[in-house]
Amino acid sequence: MTSMINFQKRLENELKRLKKRLKLGYELKVVWSPNNNGNLSGEVKGDVIYVYEEGEKEALKTLRHEFLDYAISKLIEPYKNVTNKLIMLMNEESYKRKEKFIEALVELI
Repeated sequence: MTSMINFQKRLENELKRLKKRLKLGYELKVVWSPNNNGNLSGEVKGDVIYVYEEGEKEALKTLRHEFLDYAISKLIEPYKNVTNKLIMLMNEESYKRKEKFIEALVELI
């Protein structure tokens, strides 16, 4: 139990180091929960990075991976939002054109 607490602290210290080094992700916390999800090594839910790896080396690697994934996702989020908005506008325009075309065809037949 003591070694689990010590390793949790080590993960927390590593997360602090990553935050300081990259100057982002200050809202994040880390929870080491070995063997809690057999399919995943780790994941970010809300503002918590969950690390499921049992081994310390792999757990640290997973923490770094999830932190970087979170950071990159935050960086591309504005572009994703703009892209989704553009797609929505294009869909609306296509729908209007289709409806106009159908109305013209209705008048012809």
